[in-house]
Amino acid sequence: MTLPIRPELAGLEPYGAPQLDVTARLNVNENPYAPPDAVVDAIAAAVRKAAEGLNRYPDRDFLLLRGDLAAYLAAESHVDFLEPRNIWAANGSNEVMLHLHQAFGGPGRKVLSFAPTYSMYPEYARDTLTDFVTLPRRADFTLDIDAATAAIRDVAPVMVIVASPNNPTGTALPLVHVEALLAAAADVPGGCLVVIDEAYAEFRRRGVPSAASLIPAHPHLAVSRTMSKAFALAGGRLGYLAAHEEVIDALRVVRLPYHLSAVTQATARAALAHHRDLQAQVDEIRAERDDTVAWLRDQGYTVADTDANFALFGPFEDRERVFQGLLARGVLIRVTGPEGWLRVSIGTPQEMALFRSALLEVTA
Repeated sequence: MTLPIRPELAGLEPYGAPQLDVTARLNVNENPYAPPDAVVDAIAAAVRKAAEGLNRYPDRDFLLLRGDLAAYLAAESHVDFLEPRNIWAANGSNEVMLHLHQAFGGPGRKVLSFAPTYSMYPEYARDTLTDFVTLPRRADFTLDIDAATAAIRDVAPVMVIVASPNNPTGTALPLVHVEALLAAAADVPGGCLVVIDEAYAEFRRRGVPSAASLIPAHPHLAVSRTMSKAFALAGGRLGYLAAHEEVIDALRVVRLPYHLSAVTQATARAALAHHRDLQAQVDEIRAERDDTVAWLRDQGYTVADTDANFALFGPFEDRERVFQGLLARGVLIRVTGPEGWLRVSIGTPQEMALFRSALLEVTA
């Protein structure tokens, strides 16, 4: 039997990194620390309460959760002007991004981004029949802002997506560059939304501001976040977005009914109530990241400046051999980014010690 699959999907493999049982799983930028007991207990109590009403559909507009997310951004990024109507949430920031493409993309429309960057971006575009256009980053993985703004004028996209910190490089985007992108996007006929993907924002170095601080003056700016990383909640699947109400209303149109379960909402709210406890984990990961970057550079590797919980390093003549050698020693990292580079997520001190010793053995 022949299935009438879309031609552009024929033969493709689904996105996903290996999920292997190894000593040090350092390939998908997870938080290596389990949630503290106090957070686990709070989530368990909240889920139990939610379970009492699972015969009913969940709160379709999840305003209490949106209020908690707004309060968190006020505390974490000093963005104190957001209200529930300025917040959206979905099952991970991946679904948030898909909602954006469903609302603003489509046939004959273009999305612009800057490579290397998150490998799911072209898949959101593919799934919504949107053209995906990329411009290369500089050799140090920073954005050539003059070339970027010129590309916005030439391509006339409906959306510009920039990850900051960028995945897989860890590169943060200065606010002055965000403002330059916004200025160029404001001149695109028909409108252009600038999306700053801040999935790793909590790991940024001290003093690096969030692009969300620019939202009041820019109705065509949206800032995406996730609870998967800093909140140690990758299994909870909660991503969110801050923007003007008009952007949020467009996403409400395309979302599936009751897309956030009552259990997901309860889990996220319980975790948000303990965000200060979880921040201690973030501080430990940030310190371990800086130590790892310094060590890799001492070994002679080039390491991209990173504000995330991972480091891109290289170059290697045969990165696949290095990857396989590390895997044989119980260390799983990621083959991603430009040819010759590898990315390692930041784990516990014990996991990073194993990574260092294994890398020395493989490259001896």
